[in-house]
Amino acid sequence: MYEFGEFRLEPAERRLSTTCGEPVALEPKSYDVLLVLVRNAGRLVRKRELLDSVWREAFVEEGILAVHISALRRALGDSGRGWIQTVPRAGYRFAGLVTQRVAQPGTAWLSSLGVPPVRPEAYELIGRGRFHLLKASMFEVPKAVAAFRAAIEVDSTYAPAHAGLALACCAQAKLRIAPPADAYGEAKSSALRALAMDDACADAQAALAEVLFLSEWNWAGAERCLNRALRIDPHHSDACLLLGQLLEALGKLDEGLAIKLKALERDPFSPKVHLQVSMSYWNQRRYDRAIEWANKTLELDPAHPHVREHLAGVYWKQGDFENYLAENVRHAALHGVPESAFEPLRQAYAAGGSAGVRRIMLENASRRPQAFPAMQLALFYGEAGDMDQAFAHLERAIAMHDPGLIHLAVAPQRDALRGDMRFEECLRRMGLRTQV
Repeated sequence: MYEFGEFRLEPAERRLSTTCGEPVALEPKSYDVLLVLVRNAGRLVRKRELLDSVWREAFVEEGILAVHISALRRALGDSGRGWIQTVPRAGYRFAGLVTQRVAQPGTAWLSSLGVPPVRPEAYELIGRGRFHLLKASMFEVPKAVAAFRAAIEVDSTYAPAHAGLALACCAQAKLRIAPPADAYGEAKSSALRALAMDDACADAQAALAEVLFLSEWNWAGAERCLNRALRIDPHHSDACLLLGQLLEALGKLDEGLAIKLKALERDPFSPKVHLQVSMSYWNQRRYDRAIEWANKTLELDPAHPHVREHLAGVYWKQGDFENYLAENVRHAALHGVPESAFEPLRQAYAAGGSAGVRRIMLENASRRPQAFPAMQLALFYGEAGDMDQAFAHLERAIAMHDPGLIHLAVAPQRDALRGDMRFEECLRRMGLRTQV
């Protein structure tokens, strides 16, 4: 179930009530609209998505949504006007802070966060941390870290607070907000601390698995932790997605995609899940399908912080420079970079095609090597045909345990390096073997 403010929403019972147990009357379709909005709290839910979710078997006009939104705001009182935001000509967003809880068989409703904390304020802080973490943005992750640290200060004996901090530190590492070695080190300490308090904490198992997988390349240990997390919580989407990525890293591409599709069944409106499905098709070199699923991600979240970079890479592999450039421009616009910044790339392509683009990218990297991760420099030099420089940077990335290398054995962007005999040795050092 979901709690926000003084309200509790229970999907299994199709019931909205106050947290004191007083029922709140709603028409069935108004209830369904509220459920979709709350499940996607913080995200713009477009009108078409709402209509398709609530009126699956019937055709209705968009105007019906305004009727039910108005009814919901009345039912939720003064808070409802602030919680349910209208985005003109687009859709609606639920802006209230939502806490998820789950029911255990044969018991009353219990928090998905386990045994209640000593001080209830920790709940709100953890909910806030999860809210920021779900946005997967480099601007939101530091807020998540701060919220989880504050929850630990409120109640240092509460395992979910330490587990949340572990997940937030993993996000810092993946987004390179902090040095990966430092962030993963703190994530591992926090996850182990959480598990010492509660070994049935699925978030802690998933966070520990992420460290073992992305940072330590302990493939077997990570798989054990993920299987434990999914035994504790079979609906843990992050554990499911990580397991799919792990299987793909080991060359089990079909199995990895199948696991991610199970996560999609559980969380059909998650941009994160849709993007991971797109990444599966990318690793399978099924580029049209990768583009299809990346665009589905954008339908769910037009401002997603990573999908346009991914799309640009797919178009590059297809030799579609115009779309490659367009996606880079759109991605850069999210960070305030003007389109004019890409004019040198356009001119380089006009003068020398893709080789011209590679040349100017390599020139930029050569002038400012400190601005590029070693893994990225290896790609630039590999595509330019300078294998000595490419492998020098790749070996440096391996020595640093760069988390971006986990799919070295299967990822298409490494194809330029595969023909060199040194590539097999790099895989061996990571505990991987050639798959493609």
